[in-house]
Amino acid sequence: MAKIKNAVVFSLPEHYFSWGTTNASSLLPFLFALFFVVLLVISLSYDKVDYLLLPAATLFDVHQPAVSAPVLLSAETTTTTSVDDDQYCDLFSGRWVLDNVTRPLYSGRRCTYMHDEVACEKYGRTDLKHQLWRWQPHACNIPRFDAERMLRKLSGKRMVYVGDSLNRNQWVSMVCMLESALSTDTKSMTFDGSLMSFKAKEFNASIDFYWSPLLVESNCDDPVHHRLSDRIMRANSIQTHAKQWADADILVFNSYLWWKKPGMKMKVLYGSFEDEKQNLEEFEMVEGFEMALKEWSNWLESNRNLNAQVFFVSLSPTHVWGDEWGAASTQNCYNETEPIHKEGYASRGSDYKMMHIVEDTVAQLSQKGVHVQILNITQLSEYRKDGHPSIYRRYWVNLTDQELAKPNSYADCTHWCVPGVPDAWNELLYTYIISQQK
Repeated sequence: MAKIKNAVVFSLPEHYFSWGTTNASSLLPFLFALFFVVLLVISLSYDKVDYLLLPAATLFDVHQPAVSAPVLLSAETTTTTSVDDDQYCDLFSGRWVLDNVTRPLYSGRRCTYMHDEVACEKYGRTDLKHQLWRWQPHACNIPRFDAERMLRKLSGKRMVYVGDSLNRNQWVSMVCMLESALSTDTKSMTFDGSLMSFKAKEFNASIDFYWSPLLVESNCDDPVHHRLSDRIMRANSIQTHAKQWADADILVFNSYLWWKKPGMKMKVLYGSFEDEKQNLEEFEMVEGFEMALKEWSNWLESNRNLNAQVFFVSLSPTHVWGDEWGAASTQNCYNETEPIHKEGYASRGSDYKMMHIVEDTVAQLSQKGVHVQILNITQLSEYRKDGHPSIYRRYWVNLTDQELAKPNSYADCTHWCVPGVPDAWNELLYTYIISQQK
């Protein structure tokens, strides 16, 4: 399989192309040789998109070239995609292509285990174009998602998504992508507190979600009652959660959303939540985030013998300020039906400092022999202002008359409709999983 990495483009210095003092005739043999090499490459790979890409210096570069208009695929033009062998492939640099042939990957209406907060079609969304966009990397193709192949890869294994509601959003997407390939009597779902577990019985596979929005123990750990005015994390306390995922073969972590509450501080508890007198210290949210990542990193390092394939999903962007894409400043994702086509677009709500903290943590783990793959979904999701539930979801509290009179006041511009954007996240995850040799 291909070596899947981020990419950076190198260019030759200008003087390499200067003819000022160069004898042109002396270059003719070189030019003829170059012509035949190019001709040979084209003849060997005329049916592929073969570009040599090198590892990037950074994972979160938002400076990209301009993108052309979207292309609508038809049955005559679409092809089965694959990552070309022996090439470096930057899966995260690309564009959204409107594909009315292979999208959506499943029916949201028919998904047995759909969650109401992301079931946009069920809750009245009639414009379903957001389901038809496919992520297309610039320099290569990715494998078309094959549910049976994924299930075979997961045979006898346990895959666990660990994190907040956005990670649950991605998990719901994966469950819907897989369960469509299974008969009713070969699949099941169980709920046990913070743990939700989807079973593919025929393959002895388990695809689970574990609610742990701060990764470490916190007062936000109740999967239902977690909307609190103060957020408290317990220092040095990842073990309680970790025992729920320690036996996993594939781990997919995320943790950003709960660290981004404007104006809120994170309180760190030294001791137990049951202590009558609590020892608390207050930190900036980003400092608490660093502390949690340190605990997570220490756990991975001390449990490196688990031999699990580990991923960390990057920040999922929001679309709450319409002026960023040329709409009114009072507008948000409500009524948006098209992606942003300006490549390199980045919202001011995406905290790249936080993502660099993750990048540094992962790099330090790598130096210690622990490999974590960052699934960089941030840039590709930045373009998708059309992909959020907006008002088309179940709300767990009654909306006021004032809110109902102004729909964009309660539009959900944080989570994502499924089918939709999280399917692309899972296709990238799928690419990494099937590329693993063992």
